[in-house]
Amino acid sequence: MPINIEDLRRDYSAGELEVSDVSTDPIVQFRKWFEEAVQAEVPEPNAMTLSTASPEGKPSARIVLLKGIESGAFRFYTNYNSRKGQELSRNPHVALTFLWHELQRQVRIEGTAALLPEEVSQAYFQSRPKGSQIGAWASPQSEIIEGRAVLERNVSKLQEEYSAADALPKPPHWGGYGVKPSYVEFWQGRSSRLHDRVAYTLQGDGQWLRQRLAP
Repeated sequence: MPINIEDLRRDYSAGELEVSDVSTDPIVQFRKWFEEAVQAEVPEPNAMTLSTASPEGKPSARIVLLKGIESGAFRFYTNYNSRKGQELSRNPHVALTFLWHELQRQVRIEGTAALLPEEVSQAYFQSRPKGSQIGAWASPQSEIIEGRAVLERNVSKLQEEYSAADALPKPPHWGGYGVKPSYVEFWQGRSSRLHDRVAYTLQGDGQWLRQRLAP
């Protein structure tokens, strides 16, 4: 029997969210929710959808992993030559989306991405498992390749070249970004699709304006 997509629905009743209950700082509120997601053993709680756009406004999105929040910026790492890296070099405006379905929660972040200092990217790269370091060198991310054999040959060559090394040098085309938010929205699922939404908008004086949004 074919699945009727229109009939797929679930009512939400895991919690509620009021403006009076959240921190005045969205980063503090995000950390609270993130810790609760970790404690709830949500799979891959740091997985987030990164949405970028071309200079013409053509959007693209993919899942990446949050690797830290420092100085108010959400950090992730990638290949600068990838599609997202090329788009970020021309249009730094991005959106991040977290979905913690087990808690019936979502967080939306809009902001501007900037390259992290080289020493920060270098330190993180050296902390990665050696296999991941090899993968960063072996994959010409987003480029068309003839088949998986191309990657396997690259990996084999690198494994042989660095067999005696504990770590590889960081590729010049690989590193991190920090996303400074200008808008953060917290969403808590509620019954009958009357969800709770609290939005933070950064003001010109550096303060955050909190407002409740209709679902």
